[in-house]
Amino acid sequence: MQSSNVKGLLALVGTTVLWASSFPAIKIVMSTLDAYTYTWLRSLIAALSLLPYIVYSYFKGRMSVEAVKGGLFVGVAYALGLWLQGWGTKYTTASNSAFITGLNVVFVHLYVSLVEHRYSLNLLLSLVFSVAGLYLLSSPQVAVSIGDALVLVGAVAWAAQILLLSKYSKHDPVVITFFEMVPALSFIAPSIFYSKNTHVSLAILLLVVYLALVCGNGAFVLQAFGQRFVAPEIASLIFLLEPVFASLFSYIALNETLTLLQVLGAGLIIAGMITAEISGLKEKVN
Repeated sequence: MQSSNVKGLLALVGTTVLWASSFPAIKIVMSTLDAYTYTWLRSLIAALSLLPYIVYSYFKGRMSVEAVKGGLFVGVAYALGLWLQGWGTKYTTASNSAFITGLNVVFVHLYVSLVEHRYSLNLLLSLVFSVAGLYLLSSPQVAVSIGDALVLVGAVAWAAQILLLSKYSKHDPVVITFFEMVPALSFIAPSIFYSKNTHVSLAILLLVVYLALVCGNGAFVLQAFGQRFVAPEIASLIFLLEPVFASLFSYIALNETLTLLQVLGAGLIIAGMITAEISGLKEKVN
């Protein structure tokens, strides 16, 4: 495997680790804030922290139109995914939300197969392994609710985010990340009209800052860099490691344990990622 591919793989695994660390913080924040306020406040903090770099890049002539356009396109998908996931989770279980959100991998693979007309048996096998592992790890309930439907639409948005970022990943990842946060600021308007709780405690604000800077900026810069070297269908499989790392964090921080089926599920997700990597290597050799 080429060093650039290794860097891309490690960057995407790093992205997944940071996303996984967000679950405890999001759970606490969403018990206080509504989905509108959470979406725009997190995005505002993330964007403001990157503003000095953007100003510097602009005056140095390093900010391309394509990077700005790509960031905005990716940002629309990101904002919709974040909002729909938060909204839908209120009306369904956390396990259902985790499983359905992870189904973005199916939409990415469908796009690659039906639109780009490139697919392989190994990729199909990796998809089956990964989705089966996700099901065992998240243990979703069979009952379907309006929340499940909202999260499913959000999963389509997350799939679009992965595919769009793959297209624009050759540009400056920090510039892309900044403009990725901009569309979510539009949620300020509905927040003004529909939000009932306008008070944000210092503890909640600090958690939102962590989500914005670490799980937002840090993770998305790594994602933009990593997807330069890793195809979107493989990247989407790597991102399914998120619940695996989330379970590991829960074990370390909260002393939660995994059942045998959940351990098997984590193993299937890892097997799916390895199978996808083998598929990618074979395509390069051929």
